[in-house]
Amino acid sequence: MLKDIPLKSKDSITKNLLVLNICSWHQLVEHVKNLPYGRNSNRSDFNLVITENKGTCSSKHALLKKVADVNGLSNVKLILGIYKMNQKNTPKIGNVLSQNNLDYIPEAHCYLSIDGRRFDYTSTNSKIDKIENDILEEIEISPEQVVEFKIKFHKNFIKGWLEESKSNKTYAQIWDIREKCITNLSGNS
Repeated sequence: MLKDIPLKSKDSITKNLLVLNICSWHQLVEHVKNLPYGRNSNRSDFNLVITENKGTCSSKHALLKKVADVNGLSNVKLILGIYKMNQKNTPKIGNVLSQNNLDYIPEAHCYLSIDGRRFDYTSTNSKIDKIENDILEEIEISPEQVVEFKIKFHKNFIKGWLEESKSNKTYAQIWDIREKCITNLSGNS
């Protein structure tokens, strides 16, 4: 586990955190994981996680990685993983998968690797061990890559998975089913 360090950078995100009395790495992690899950109004502005008081796995972990970088935490990596999203590891989506006769959908998920160990700060009940055995692929990315690169990587992975599995579903159908799953996760169902 990463030792707690004070946030001292002069960048705009760190300054905004200090105004909110979030003064250390551990305080930031606690704050971020306690924010509700939800998409921000602008995917490329990671400060919105703080100002809009919500975020996704991508925006929350990109923010954490940005803050880690500008505050000298070189052992923090941002990871993009593709995992088998199923009813067991993501219970809120089970009805959507069963209604569509699917055991799982490959889902892109962002999390951190700190000193070689995975950490998921998406929410207070996010536990990386829920998906660890279902991870199909992982790559290290930069915070900026959670915007377009992550989506393109995910879509290409799904297209390859559909071809390899000889599924009777189209890419558009799978992406629509995935969006319904995300809606369930956001609590908007």
